[in-house]
Amino acid sequence: MLSINNLNKSYGKTKVINNLNLHIKSGEIYGLIGANGAGKTTTINIICNLVKADSGNVQINQQPISAATKKIIGIAPQENLLYKTLTCTENLDFFANIYGLDKKNRQQQVQATLAAVNLLDRANSPVETLSGGMQRRLNIAVALVHQPKLVILDEPTTGLDIEARYEIWELIRQLKNQGITILLTTHLLDEAERLCNKIGILKHGQILAEGSLAELRGIIPAAEILVLQTTQETEAIACAQASGFTPRRYGKELAFWLPEPLELKEIIARFEGIKIDAIALSPVRLEHIYLEVTQKN
Repeated sequence: MLSINNLNKSYGKTKVINNLNLHIKSGEIYGLIGANGAGKTTTINIICNLVKADSGNVQINQQPISAATKKIIGIAPQENLLYKTLTCTENLDFFANIYGLDKKNRQQQVQATLAAVNLLDRANSPVETLSGGMQRRLNIAVALVHQPKLVILDEPTTGLDIEARYEIWELIRQLKNQGITILLTTHLLDEAERLCNKIGILKHGQILAEGSLAELRGIIPAAEILVLQTTQETEAIACAQASGFTPRRYGKELAFWLPEPLELKEIIARFEGIKIDAIALSPVRLEHIYLEVTQKN
């Protein structure tokens, strides 16, 4: 559905996109994760034909990007594209008109799209009367109203409470079930874990690692992650290394990669003589993979 090959973009002397290659299959949810300044927004702008690349090529549904491919893309930016004094219906009708739908098709598609995002009962409500989660769902509806083949969701749940976030996640799953291809950018790594078939870690305009969560877990040779709190960190690290545990820092946390699953009592025995204030085990998470890949590079 989306194919990016050897893409480059600079602003002055600053290289923003550096030989980027990215491929998304039809029906996939692809999660693009990276820090601010990694190149996510520039990549999206190039895909939408809003910014011209210096070199490389982008194809959508096997077509080079052009004015024509804009019609098969829907984008829901991080900032809502909504007119707050207009109703939900009026907002969607406005954007459907921009996409070239005739009046009859607009009426049908507006109603169908409101139903898809569970806002049909608020069709005549002004946007300013909606909750933050409802506004975000309507913002996604704007991206869907012309029935695109590829939908770009840029930080779709930023700033939402957990209940609204779950509603958006369920909507995204429904879109996937309908066969819509989704490019999702997010800073919420648990969001990428839950939703994405494939994840790309972007830094300095390059994909450093890519794959399913299971494939990315192969980057860290650990069965589990142990997090330890102790005032005797030097001694704890020495004990851990003697047991074949690999030490790591995640922020201020002292952590260890365990090469095999161990019972908690056995782990504590490995730190005999060390005063342990707190101890916790977790599976290898995307946050561990992300930090390993980005810090290493």
